[in-house]
Amino acid sequence: MIFGFLKSPTLSPRLHRLRETALLNTLTPLELKIVDGLMHERRYLAGEIIFDEGEEGQALYLVTAGHVQISRTINGAPEILTELSPGAFFGDLALLDNSPRNAQARAWDNCELAVFFRADFMGLMETDAVIGYKISLALARHIASMLREAMNPGRPPVGAL
Repeated sequence: MIFGFLKSPTLSPRLHRLRETALLNTLTPLELKIVDGLMHERRYLAGEIIFDEGEEGQALYLVTAGHVQISRTINGAPEILTELSPGAFFGDLALLDNSPRNAQARAWDNCELAVFFRADFMGLMETDAVIGYKISLALARHIASMLREAMNPGRPPVGAL
């Protein structure tokens, strides 16, 4: 094929899982492959802490397999806020700043996560503005959604991990 270099890359099972997240679903296959090259795969055993409340936020996590439980200490007692399934992401504010985590993330069962470190995201913003824009817009939409949800009386906010 003469113009084979113009053909979009086929998506591996891992890229398909990443594309299922709201954070990355607007990326082209080539853009997705670039972002995937910046992500680090981590596996956690059931019950293992991914990060603790109060730790410095340095990365965003995408759930690719398994489930993650998010909890926060409220009035001195731990309270489960939500359970996240494959396709969900958490720790999103860590891409924007390195403020302390306001909740704990724990593997509910054995799980696999794709980790996107802030330094890698900032580098991507400098080298590929289009991909950086698409991810930033998805982050902004997600954060806006969490703010609207937090405005609902009687529901503790889940965001800002």
